[in-house]
Amino acid sequence: MRRRTAIAAVLAGALLLVVSVGGWYTVVHDGQATTADAPVAPAADAVDPLTAAITAAQQRLDEVPGDWVTWAQLGSAYVEQARISADPSYYELADGALAQSLTLRPDGNDAALTGQGALANARHDFGAAADLATRALEINSYSATAWGVLTDARTQLGDLTGAGEAVQRMVELRPGVASFTRVSYDAELRGDLPGARAALEQALAIAQDGGDEAYCRTYLAALAFSTGDLDGAAEQVTAGLRTAPTSPELLLVQARVDAARGDTDAALAGFRSVVDARPLPEHLVEYGEYLESLGRLDEARQQYALVTTVQQLFAGNGVTDDLSTALFAADHGDPAAAVAAATTEYGRRQNTDSQNALAWALHAAGRDAEALPLAQQSTSTGRESALFLYHRGTIEAALGMTAEARASLGRALDVNPYFSPLHAPRAQALLDSLGGRP
Repeated sequence: MRRRTAIAAVLAGALLLVVSVGGWYTVVHDGQATTADAPVAPAADAVDPLTAAITAAQQRLDEVPGDWVTWAQLGSAYVEQARISADPSYYELADGALAQSLTLRPDGNDAALTGQGALANARHDFGAAADLATRALEINSYSATAWGVLTDARTQLGDLTGAGEAVQRMVELRPGVASFTRVSYDAELRGDLPGARAALEQALAIAQDGGDEAYCRTYLAALAFSTGDLDGAAEQVTAGLRTAPTSPELLLVQARVDAARGDTDAALAGFRSVVDARPLPEHLVEYGEYLESLGRLDEARQQYALVTTVQQLFAGNGVTDDLSTALFAADHGDPAAAVAAATTEYGRRQNTDSQNALAWALHAAGRDAEALPLAQQSTSTGRESALFLYHRGTIEAALGMTAEARASLGRALDVNPYFSPLHAPRAQALLDSLGGRP
């Protein structure tokens, strides 16, 4: 579940669908298409639509630097480009473009405020994102994009009721891939897996292009894997790779499936391709933990050594990621750093992710009595995360709560026996040491 949460948090920046139409660029924003005056250069046919649209917007602004609408669109496109490229330097570009739009049009500029909200979500400043989206909606309450930004922010802040209301409004205004995938995640967080799957299938049915299809199939594959359905996950990956053969998100799920099936060579190649294309901290950690599970400790340490470097790069571009820092530190021998980071994150938002991270950090520090209530809260919303249940069971075992630990660990392995190549075997070994399943 941590893997999908991470993905969801990064994807929160996606605002626009940018398409090339007849040599001109068109930005679809809140259901209204506006075509700019500047033609896309012929070479743009060889690049992706988002890059072509960014180039066209830049050309437009060279000619008409006072076009506040295009500045807002460019800033939002930079947020999306950061997600796609895993290059956080685009966040600074986005910040500058959106600020310029607001300088040119300080009042009534909901597009720039929405873009700033998406940027705040991408940087994990979810409180600011909620405020910015709310301000945008005060200007334009019919902005489905702003409702999407507010949905993402409220979800990460742990306000599931508010998130559900926001995503419902988004669906009413613009039923589409962006809204249905958010409906799916909302349902998953409430433990409604059939509802989550149905929403993703709705999104897939109305996907407009290969990119949208791959996006939907990535989530369907991740959802299947989270329940231990290797065949279902592989089926979605195979279908998605037909339209997006180099998608790192799909290749990541395929690597997990290969690892679960014991196909070591394929899994290693898959994880390597993912970290090469998307050197995000969570990808480096996952690859390192797979290497560690194989006993290849020197190679695992090489991946772990990169984590801090990449985190510093993101932090230098305004991204706060105490959640990942806490979990990594707790799992890899720095409990004091884990508790500090998890406490900071929990102070910003109280959702199941921060509850789980703080519980696990406190366990690493030997403070299991403090950890237990948080572990219980993180597993009490209907959402069944094998990782969270493993953490809870480990904490219960440390406190001598044998019956409860056996139930939690058994449930973790029932939900997904492949949830981690490093931690799932540890869960099984601990369960066996306690007498097996109740």
